[in-house]
Amino acid sequence: MQTPVTIIGAGLGGLTLARVLHVHGIPSTVYEADPSPSARTQGGMLDIHDYNGQLAVEAAGLMDEFHAIVLEGRQAMRVLDRDGTVLFEEADDGTGGRPEVMRGELRQMLIDSLPAGTVRWGHKVTGTRALGEGRHEVAFADGTDVTADLLVGADGAWSRVRPLLSPATPEYSGTSVVETYLYDADTRHPAAAKAVGGGSMIAPSPGRQFFAHRESGDTLHIYVALAEPLDWFAAIDFTDPDSATERIAAEFAGWAPELTALITDTDTAPVLRPHYALPTEHRWDRVPGVTLLGDAAHLAIPNGEGANLAMLDGAELGKSIAAHPGDIEAALTEYEQVMLPRSTEIATAEDAEIHRVDSEANTAHGLIDMFFEKGQ
Repeated sequence: MQTPVTIIGAGLGGLTLARVLHVHGIPSTVYEADPSPSARTQGGMLDIHDYNGQLAVEAAGLMDEFHAIVLEGRQAMRVLDRDGTVLFEEADDGTGGRPEVMRGELRQMLIDSLPAGTVRWGHKVTGTRALGEGRHEVAFADGTDVTADLLVGADGAWSRVRPLLSPATPEYSGTSVVETYLYDADTRHPAAAKAVGGGSMIAPSPGRQFFAHRESGDTLHIYVALAEPLDWFAAIDFTDPDSATERIAAEFAGWAPELTALITDTDTAPVLRPHYALPTEHRWDRVPGVTLLGDAAHLAIPNGEGANLAMLDGAELGKSIAAHPGDIEAALTEYEQVMLPRSTEIATAEDAEIHRVDSEANTAHGLIDMFFEKGQ
């Protein structure tokens, strides 16, 4: 009989692992701190790539369900200069390899694909400890605990499972984003909507950047990135939305008004989201009975790959477990030998520098040059 798998975290990576295990007839239980699937919003759009994220969807046997939630036309993309000039534009002709979906819908697709009761909601982990012989105890805030024969930490940046393997903790990357939304954009915010276009828009500059998505329901989801230390943001009172909006907008003085409107016209209070990262070459020695996936293993600054890598991690770990019945250590070794170098390779790729807002290379022309170089 297969050893049941205990997964901490019902994010995309943990759920993909549970689904792939289910496809192979292997039971698992996912413990999630959220009290329900709808307890909090799940973020915005994700582009799911044909070379990693979609491979995970295929391994999960959910390609039809995936295609049903793709937002048509959202692979369109444009690059703007600070004055609002469109310097690069690419239409969505339906042949691109990065279809866009809403993160919440993708997560619900995975939840719906699992047997009832697989996900145990309202289980916030307070600690973990080794019991010996590859077994681990997981303690929850409600006073209960479970003993795991195979424990997988899919619990994100501040993983409670990671300390079983590594002393590493995320450190501030030097950049943060301020998140805003504009609703009914075409009618209520026409200039901003025209600037964003039909898919995604980026207006980069060293230290300051706009990134926006056109989501479902005529919604613009904006990430205003700034390269500043945490104490700089601490001086801004985000409990006073008007004051915070005014302060952030002041950093974009002289930019095109249709771009600054992405801040000043926000329909929601601005939300600060600092970016943290683990060391680029984060590694650990093999510890029997436990491993990590996704951000718990290789948290990096946003580069378009995080969700895709988490899903691929989950799918490959599930396939390795299925391929080594009765030999968990062989499965974990096989998985980690591929997963860890892959995450390092992506984080240190030649074009990774262009994704850093604090880089001098973070300009519209630098980004466009990168696009053409990758297309050659």
